[in-house]
Amino acid sequence: MWEPDPVWHPVTGGTGSSTVGVWRTEHEGQPLVVKRIAAPGAEDPPEYADPHHFAYWRREADVAICGLVDATPGLRGTPVDVAEDDEGITLTREWVEDAALNGLYVAHALGRFAGAGLGRHRWLAVGQLRDRIGRVERRGGWPTLARTTVADVADRLWARRETLLRELDALPQVPQHGDPAAQNLPGRSGDDVLAIDWSTLGHGPVGADLGLFLQNAREDAEPLLDAYLMGLPAGLATREEATLGLRVSAAYTALSRAEWALARVAGGEGALAGKYRHPAVAPYLRRLQRQFTLVEALL
Repeated sequence: MWEPDPVWHPVTGGTGSSTVGVWRTEHEGQPLVVKRIAAPGAEDPPEYADPHHFAYWRREADVAICGLVDATPGLRGTPVDVAEDDEGITLTREWVEDAALNGLYVAHALGRFAGAGLGRHRWLAVGQLRDRIGRVERRGGWPTLARTTVADVADRLWARRETLLRELDALPQVPQHGDPAAQNLPGRSGDDVLAIDWSTLGHGPVGADLGLFLQNAREDAEPLLDAYLMGLPAGLATREEATLGLRVSAAYTALSRAEWALARVAGGEGALAGKYRHPAVAPYLRRLQRQFTLVEALL
């Protein structure tokens, strides 16, 4: 049975469905990161074995093996050593120091990355937002939000989800990191952002990656959109198309994450409204509040 070396230090991040853990270590003075991914078993959801699903278990290894993002514009990866065995895959890469990148710089890089050529690899993710909303559907939608002051807005957007997903399908489909949170975009090399965790790499509607990045960005949506469009190759998409991708991605992600956070504490004693300041809930509600203009624009 595979086990981490006792001298490795666990680090946060790498919380994908198939991720066993992430550790920091070093070799000959060079700091390294080791990530362990488990092969799916008989009891795991079938989506882990679906090459097009965002939760496909071995995508990050496949990206590394073929060097797909070694030289992509805007965002690019770092060299990764891949070791496979019967139980899973071990990924080892150099530690990337946090460069505290400005959000506008990252948005511009995301726009440039949208013009990259990834080819037609069978394991690239497609329809990520549709699959994520599908997970929410299987959990019953947004029932906890129905008990809050955003109940009417959430109900209307939930009812419109299929219409808006079809509109996203009609947008230009571009390369998408899939999880462009700040912790996955830590470094800088020349004009590019050094990105890690390519486990959700694929194609998606223009602007969708920016909507995901917005969840934790310090900057507002409009200046981030301007920077994204400056990086977007000419003729790839219009401002209106990128705006729609941004709005739908940001709105449904923020609402789904707020539902998830509230549902975890809703069963405890006391009124739900009294739990809005709970440390496990408040950050998600603040992010939803910041993006409410985007949410309302979809109604």
